[in-house]
Amino acid sequence: MGTSERKQREREEREQLFLDAAEQLIAEEGFIQLQMARLAKACDYATGTLYQHFTSKEDLLMALLVRHSALHLEMFERIQQWQAPSRQRIFAICVAEQDFNQRQANYVKLTQYVMTEAVWENASEARRQQFLQCGQPICHIVSSIVQQAIDDGDLDPQGASTMELGYATWALCQGSHSLEHTQGLLEAFSIPLGPTTMYRNMHRLLNGMGWQPLLDLTQPAELTRLVQHIERHLQIN
Repeated sequence: MGTSERKQREREEREQLFLDAAEQLIAEEGFIQLQMARLAKACDYATGTLYQHFTSKEDLLMALLVRHSALHLEMFERIQQWQAPSRQRIFAICVAEQDFNQRQANYVKLTQYVMTEAVWENASEARRQQFLQCGQPICHIVSSIVQQAIDDGDLDPQGASTMELGYATWALCQGSHSLEHTQGLLEAFSIPLGPTTMYRNMHRLLNGMGWQPLLDLTQPAELTRLVQHIERHLQIN
């Protein structure tokens, strides 16, 4: 191994050490309390060395998201492989996201934090591009489900692109999770907590888009059976 290859390997190993230590500190105290100087000290490196890898704390937090993005993608790949009608598959994303959020709570909270303007703009352009590249396969899967609905005659796009239509379901899921994680907010407005509220709203959205087959939300048992059907096929819970 040449000198340049050895140095590159050492750099990669050092970066993984920083990320491992950061995850440990975040687990103990939360990501808002994470301090770069303390992280460097915990790894027995100078703070300047840490900044050679990450331009800012925000840059490091985004690197953590990139590191674990494969976990999120794996969930979407299971839905991609499921041979089912398009409406069941698009709703399956909502059900699977709920399960994923429970199992990977810290990842989800970090994602929401990094998506804020203050954090996003303080991460390096290179790190933002890494994060966006990790999301491309997920976008492709969602887009393919929407295209299936259009091809099967279950959805009239009305001039919208597949990504525009997929964005609607994404926004509802992400918004619901963000609001529910704000302690006391939904209770203050007498909005029931739990996944059922999000599931019902997702089907209101899909019904409004005319995505066939429409679900009768006056029959709660229909929604319950559909959720259980998806959970069995995706081996959730």
